[in-house]
Amino acid sequence: MTETDVIEIMRDGLWTTTLVAGPLLAIALVVGLTIGFLQALTQIQEMTLVFVPKMAAMFIGGVLLLPFMMTTLSDYMERLASMIVGID
Repeated sequence: MTETDVIEIMRDGLWTTTLVAGPLLAIALVVGLTIGFLQALTQIQEMTLVFVPKMAAMFIGGVLLLPFMMTTLSDYMERLASMIVGID
């Protein structure tokens, strides 16, 4: 295994992590900003008000995005397995 192979594996792993985690983080960001904006408009400064909608949105997003995340992770594992088999 050369340095190029290791760099390629790391790059592919980081990109896969970004693809899997990115949509859920984007959902959390949008919900958090929306609720923060509504809190600023209504001057309700309750810190715990953000958590329940954010958790619900992430749960729903996780359930809806689970097939995509599983496909992405299994494709990455197949690429890794094929590299392992190809190594003498």
